[in-house]
Amino acid sequence: QVQLVESGGGLVQAGDSLRLSCAASGRTFSGTAMAWFRQAPGKEREFVAGISWTRSTVYADSVKGRFTISRDNAKGAAYLQMNNVKPEDTAVYYCAAPRPLFSPGDYYRSSEYTYWGQGTQVTVSS
Repeated sequence: QVQLVESGGGLVQAGDSLRLSCAASGRTFSGTAMAWFRQAPGKEREFVAGISWTRSTVYADSVKGRFTISRDNAKGAAYLQMNNVKPEDTAVYYCAAPRPLFSPGDYYRSSEYTYWGQGTQVTVSS
């Protein structure tokens, strides 16, 4: 059973920092890209950041310069460091991974990903 489990969400104030974690279990994600998406109430799920096995990164314009994605290949984990958060960052954040050894042709497309976590809520107050 493949599982992605997110943690680290919570209620913070605008300007604060938060670090989300994604732990993978059930299979190795060796050689596989990982990504973070988010979904705000009443909105579609949107891409936030992605990282390849070799640690090349891609970011949505809305988070560039504020968020940093990283991974620990030995632990099968991915992280999202969120700095200077804004109220518009409020959403449920999801960790995602494509099928084994696959790198998304388009990191932004949710259909490129096979495995999803259950999500962790991030709420930013103004």
